[in-house]
Amino acid sequence: MNTNYQTQKNKDSLAVLLTTYGGVNNYQQFNEYNRRASQYIAAKFAPIPKWLYPVAARILTLRDLYKWGSQHDHFISPQNKIFENQKLGIEENLRKKWGESIQVFTAFYFCEPFVKQALIEIKNQGFNRLLVYPLLVVDSVFTSSIAVEQINQTLDELGKKKWPEYLRYIPSFCDRLAYIDLIVHQIKETIRQDIAEKFVPSRIGLVLETHGGPEKTQGLVTGVKDGQTLYEGVREQLIYQYPLISIGWINHDTPLLKWTEPTLEQAARNLIELGAETIIFKPIGWATENYETILDVEEAIESLRHNCPEINYVQLGCVNDDPRFLTMAAEWANPHIEALLSSS
Repeated sequence: MNTNYQTQKNKDSLAVLLTTYGGVNNYQQFNEYNRRASQYIAAKFAPIPKWLYPVAARILTLRDLYKWGSQHDHFISPQNKIFENQKLGIEENLRKKWGESIQVFTAFYFCEPFVKQALIEIKNQGFNRLLVYPLLVVDSVFTSSIAVEQINQTLDELGKKKWPEYLRYIPSFCDRLAYIDLIVHQIKETIRQDIAEKFVPSRIGLVLETHGGPEKTQGLVTGVKDGQTLYEGVREQLIYQYPLISIGWINHDTPLLKWTEPTLEQAARNLIELGAETIIFKPIGWATENYETILDVEEAIESLRHNCPEINYVQLGCVNDDPRFLTMAAEWANPHIEALLSSS
């Protein structure tokens, strides 16, 4: 196809940019991953000078090499593969409504393909309408808006010409009823199939996992409020039948900073003290499985089993590429796509 024709055609089309953290697929990526994580996340809540990014990255890399390699038998995160499946499913649903005028791109914050690479590709293909769609659930300066920050940095490098001419952004969907309903349905299905015959409802403890944050930041709003909102939405539908429910924050140990409580292990212990005989861990604050929802939960369960071996523990997954989630994720984009395509 003629390149100029395709570029002209894309000016009236739309690019959807799905973004997320990304996962390390080989251990050589750890250093760059941790350097960027220090730059875009840790520096937001701790005064880290730029020259310290490489040092912090190296320290974190040594920790991760030990944790992923030695402690967890050379673990590799499934996040990137799942994210690609999400992209394909969302694009398929969008094209049912909008046809070939929609093209979906993916980018990672901390590993390739970076946001900058995807943005340059979108520009080179001639798209002038862009929908930025962070697929993380929890929205804050620590998570979703990293996409906007990296987009603005790339635009600075590309020059001052106004591009894209039309842009929209999808924020957190922590209060979307369809997402909350799907989480509740998955939990109830697990209980019905595997738990209900063995335990009465008052003996079933639910730990709903979401991403924690530091209690004090440098004047920034973290995703704690969004995580709490999501937790309350799920809890409201379940507590009348399963009264033992707690939020469980997945935190990153940081010197001199106090993070949200209760942690996963604290939450489970509290429910056990209240009489729970089985504990179900369900991630609600992530759309995609990653090292946090796998390794951190496994470590919490291992510690709990050591001290409370009589308790039954169940580890559930994220919504991932569940067709129901991909359908609703596409539906959330539709009004923004309509607004962008009608822009002139």
